[in-house]
Amino acid sequence: MSLESAKLLEAIIENAIDGIITTDNRGFIESINPAALELFGYTAEEVVGQNVSILMPEPDRSLHDSYIENYRRTGKKKIIGIGREVLGRKKDGSTFPFRLAVSEVFYKDKSVFAGFIHDLSKEKKAEEELRKHTLELEEIVRNRTKDLIALVSELEKAKAEVSKSLEKEKELNQLKSRFVSMASHEFRTPLSSVQLSASLIDKYLEKPNAAESIMKHTNRIKGAVQLLNNILNDFLSLEKLEAGVVVVKMEKINVVQLGEEITAEMQLICKKNQHIVYQHTGTQAEFELDAHLLKNSIINLISNAIKYSGEDTFIEFATEITDDLCTVMVSDNGIGIPEDAQKHLFEPFFRAHNTGNIPGTGLGLNIVKRYVQLMGGEMEYKSALNKGTSFKMIFRRNK
Repeated sequence: MSLESAKLLEAIIENAIDGIITTDNRGFIESINPAALELFGYTAEEVVGQNVSILMPEPDRSLHDSYIENYRRTGKKKIIGIGREVLGRKKDGSTFPFRLAVSEVFYKDKSVFAGFIHDLSKEKKAEEELRKHTLELEEIVRNRTKDLIALVSELEKAKAEVSKSLEKEKELNQLKSRFVSMASHEFRTPLSSVQLSASLIDKYLEKPNAAESIMKHTNRIKGAVQLLNNILNDFLSLEKLEAGVVVVKMEKINVVQLGEEITAEMQLICKKNQHIVYQHTGTQAEFELDAHLLKNSIINLISNAIKYSGEDTFIEFATEITDDLCTVMVSDNGIGIPEDAQKHLFEPFFRAHNTGNIPGTGLGLNIVKRYVQLMGGEMEYKSALNKGTSFKMIFRRNK
């Protein structure tokens, strides 16, 4: 190498922006350029002649000599000719990342290792900043996503509430429509009967021996008044249920005695040759129930059986008490409930299309079911068109 070439190479090394360190084949520093000195914070006098491991943190510092020895013994290059990221140790003990490329140079019959050091501190700092900003952005996105999910959830909830309100409004309008239809029919019929009978009584009063005819029409008036009274009682019962003011008084009652009383009362309003057959099963007669609610429920079911069954028929009324259950059943062989109407059976003001001119509010079964539920029971039914209907109330004993 000429003197000019040597000076040029020295100038390049001295002014290189990356650090350049040369060591002998034992790892001792022979030269170090200003860029490397600035990176590690040493002066040339402090490092030249020292083992290059002085510039390494643990564990590389302790293992460096074994790395060189392994290379000299096996000839296997693990870092020579291969760039990799490592940590350097400064004079003050702090560390910094850099990319190290080691080359082996043979010069004047000896082996020299040249290490080229490119400081990665700025890049790593930039990467860390980018990672930090990425994490912050991800956190913002997560929070915004949570807020969005919450907002969507609130919107869905509001939508559901609006839909529910609209459905309730629709149901209310249907109930109003049913009520108007029912009231216009059910009130007009008995009132017309009262008006007609009263007018006929006035005429009969002018005739001799009119007692029998007058009695006939006074009975019609009584029946019409009773029907109106039943309708108003249904409205009152529904109003109390809707207002939540129905008081449930659960106590031990004699179910058999109550059943016999109801049978006797209801037999009086049966059609021609209609008979209520009451039967109790079981050795026990007492059960904890609300006597008033149970009686109203049974009367309602038997009234329906009477209305929707013809003359010369039997209405079965049965009670059964076991250790755990009390079952009340009312069955008839009347007109039955059409299959397509059964899903609406317990809705207020609903009446099946086959009821014709048979009077009724469409409230009875709704009231019965709610009374049964207030007593902790449940209802079952079976019905077929023109084959009769059977209702069963089931109550479980409180333990």
